[in-house]
Amino acid sequence: KHALLDVVKSLIPAVRQFFPWLFLLISLLGSILKELDLVPQSYFSSSKNFVNLYFVKVSWGWTLLLLTPFLLFSSPANQSRSALLKRLLALAVATAVWYVCTGTFLFIEDVTGSCFESQTAPIANNFTSKAACRRAGFHWQGHDISGHSFILCYSSLLIMEEMSAMTVLKTAGLHKTLLNLLYVDLNLIVATWVWMFACTSVYFHDPKDKLLGTVCGLLGWYLTYGYWYRKPFSPGLPSQRPQKEQKQLA
Repeated sequence: KHALLDVVKSLIPAVRQFFPWLFLLISLLGSILKELDLVPQSYFSSSKNFVNLYFVKVSWGWTLLLLTPFLLFSSPANQSRSALLKRLLALAVATAVWYVCTGTFLFIEDVTGSCFESQTAPIANNFTSKAACRRAGFHWQGHDISGHSFILCYSSLLIMEEMSAMTVLKTAGLHKTLLNLLYVDLNLIVATWVWMFACTSVYFHDPKDKLLGTVCGLLGWYLTYGYWYRKPFSPGLPSQRPQKEQKQLA
């Protein structure tokens, strides 16, 4: 059992290094498959599928719902109270990134779009936003950067970073059981996000919109965990690495 755990832990750095590139690869390959119409329609090709309606559309809520208690349960075991506050601050920063990016996407779609009665027939109207146009029963066409590609990529990378502390945690009893349950749930939600990211790539949006959404998710992750959090006066990185390794990466 312990030997298997050691093997898993030894693989984590390689998995974490490759994980961000996975989203770019899926987005590129999925876009090609969609343009060539090589993927047959399925349950997940409808935006009304259960996972999309009750998980993806509220994906940030699910991310916070599972990640917040994980941070609360994991931090006291090996960190000071100030370190816990830093991890919660990192979660607040991530929420700000999510809010600004999704709001910007909606703004761009509004300012670049027009209201159409059908796919090809624009209508003379006073609608200046997608929401108003759709409430009136019409169709809005604008530059629709994929919010799904962004949020599923960004949420997965955020969870990956924050739950990496699990490799150094030492707990016992009920505390360990609860922490293990949260860890399993977080891995399941990441698997769900990656699957739905792939479905978005092969079924929805134009290639440029998916790639832009994916790049925004990658940038949000890199500018925080890859750059800012390695500097002083930041929330810092989770305590998943030896201190010597953190200094080498800075």
